[in-house]
Amino acid sequence: MYAVVTGAAGFIGSHLAEALCGSGHQVLGIDCFTDYYERSSKRRNLDALESTRSFSLSTADLRTGALPPLFDGADVVFHLAGQPGVRESWSAGFADYCSHNILATQLVLEAAAACRCPRVVYASSSSVYGTAPPRPSLETDLPRPLSPYGVTKLAAEHLCGLYAENFGLSTVALRYFSVFGPRQRPDMAIGRVIGAALRGHTFTLHGTGEQERDFTYVQDVVEATAAAATADLAPGTVVNIGGGVATSMTDLIDLVGEATGGPVAVERTPVQAGDVDRTSANTDAAHLLLGWSPRFSLREGLAEQVAWARRTFG
Repeated sequence: MYAVVTGAAGFIGSHLAEALCGSGHQVLGIDCFTDYYERSSKRRNLDALESTRSFSLSTADLRTGALPPLFDGADVVFHLAGQPGVRESWSAGFADYCSHNILATQLVLEAAAACRCPRVVYASSSSVYGTAPPRPSLETDLPRPLSPYGVTKLAAEHLCGLYAENFGLSTVALRYFSVFGPRQRPDMAIGRVIGAALRGHTFTLHGTGEQERDFTYVQDVVEATAAAATADLAPGTVVNIGGGVATSMTDLIDLVGEATGGPVAVERTPVQAGDVDRTSANTDAAHLLLGWSPRFSLREGLAEQVAWARRTFG
């Protein structure tokens, strides 16, 4: 299989590219190394791929580059590139989110349709749900994003549906729930808690700590994403990918303390705009359509991420 992975130098993209190459597939990674976080971290994510003959890298910008030549002959395009994060998506930052998450996705879909690509797998987000109901979210629930970031991810989902409906492009959108593990972006909560614990610093907690998240280990996400490339799916399908257990931030901090060998000092601050109270995924569709269920518990995944952080940052 020839696979294209956009955002290949990112947290999830680099893991996916490695897994695909390890399974014998030819992979073209595309990443323009935006400055959302340090370029050196993204370069480090690609260390294991640099000597892999079945991997090549393009630094094309999805918004301005010539994509059809890159997609030509591809069996699947995994579109994981995008501008992440809720808090930076307000005010002047919104323009970048529209550009990287909406415009870039439309151009990816245009190129995939032009090249008659058999499948496009789009990395969406649980942020499209907004404030979740008092039960695990279903794909059929009405999305109500609570942040501009969530709005752009939902808009890109709708674009996938439009290209499926109008051009027969086989798209699938995977709604990832709070992905964690080695190489996690430095602005994400688990990485910041682990960093505070290992350095003896204070972790800044926004809110009371009662907020709940459905944390999903990166290896589970990679397996679901790879399965979506070949699953028998109707064009425009949307699927939740979650760990299956909602955990409060207070309990998460305690678990990190167990994994690192000591309590984590916490400073509480007000809730930030766009932060939701709860995320929780119903993954019945993923099990039925992809043959996928999460394998890693939060405790197991935390142990892996702590070990990686110790190796990487000392």
